[in-house]
Amino acid sequence: MSYPQMLTPDEKLAAAKQDLRIPQIVAICGSTRFMQEMADADRELTFAGHIVVKPGCDMKTPHLLWANPDAAEAGKARLHVLHHAKIRLADRVLVVGDYIGDSTRAEIAYARELGKPVEFTHPEVDPAA
Repeated sequence: MSYPQMLTPDEKLAAAKQDLRIPQIVAICGSTRFMQEMADADRELTFAGHIVVKPGCDMKTPHLLWANPDAAEAGKARLHVLHHAKIRLADRVLVVGDYIGDSTRAEIAYARELGKPVEFTHPEVDPAA
């Protein structure tokens, strides 16, 4: 007697998204210096029928939520984990901007490790190019 092969969590997620007719999910990555460009890309992708996930906090801009250095450090770690979850959830990644810093470079590497297609608004900054 053969047993059905167990699905991986990624396979279960893909099947559930298909069964639920979830539109393609795009994760936007990039330096927070490009928040306006990310918002523009979000608008275009959303209007085209995609679900968009992107950074929601620009910690370079002063705010009460991260005014306390201890709270800021804890928040930064939490946001890092959250953004990786957004990348795992996404079907593809769009990197916005003409500059790639260490954090974005790590996000690109993570997405590629997961087998996610990665696209760039400025292909010349692709670390693999």
